[in-house]
Amino acid sequence: METLYEFFEKNPKVALAFSGGVDSAYLLYAAVDAGVDVCAYYAKSDFQPEFELADAKRLAKDLGAKMEIIYLDVLADPVVEANPADRCYYCKKHLFRAIIDHAHKDGYDIIMDGTNASDDPGDRPGVRALREYGVRSPLRDCGLTKSDIRVLSKEAGLFTWDKPAYACLATRIQTDQKITYKTLKAVETCEGMMMDLGFKDFRIRVRGRNALVQIREEDRELFDAEEEYIMDNLGVYFKKVELDPVYRK
Repeated sequence: METLYEFFEKNPKVALAFSGGVDSAYLLYAAVDAGVDVCAYYAKSDFQPEFELADAKRLAKDLGAKMEIIYLDVLADPVVEANPADRCYYCKKHLFRAIIDHAHKDGYDIIMDGTNASDDPGDRPGVRALREYGVRSPLRDCGLTKSDIRVLSKEAGLFTWDKPAYACLATRIQTDQKITYKTLKAVETCEGMMMDLGFKDFRIRVRGRNALVQIREEDRELFDAEEEYIMDNLGVYFKKVELDPVYRK
């Protein structure tokens, strides 16, 4: 199994599908550290909250890496808007098609993403799109797990090393419920409010016109202290708000 730096020795010019999360952040760092010609492409749609873009910009600036932002309207696709079980596949097709087109115009033939060895392809419909487009996943191919990447990121001094996993906003909406800009913005606003209160690794799930709040067990005391404030704020956007009795692990 080759190392990450051996990968870059063989591929000295690469484009990165960049999200600003733990994995793609470390991959960008490793590429810059290896001295290769790399450009990070961030595909921005209503599925990504603004703080993710801010983190991506900050990381690229810290590393002195090239970064381009591609704006997409994924809800223009009626299949994505309808939110079927395999929505992620269609969304990823739009995202990677746009990144590949921009990268090719800029002279980059090899496209990579931050899929790691801990990711289960069977649980990620979007992986199918990656394979169809020939996107490389060097973290996975080099056997680096999520835990490995966090350790390496901390050693490298990346602020993303302990960043919680943050799936796109569309994952908050139950399958087959139509995705709207209004619902996405409601989730982003409400989750931003809870982040400001100090919550980590939580979700606000949309079920019809209602919301289900999922938090970690260690945040229960904080929730109890702020419950009235949380419920009042979420109540502006949702008809009914409940706390999920099962804690996030």
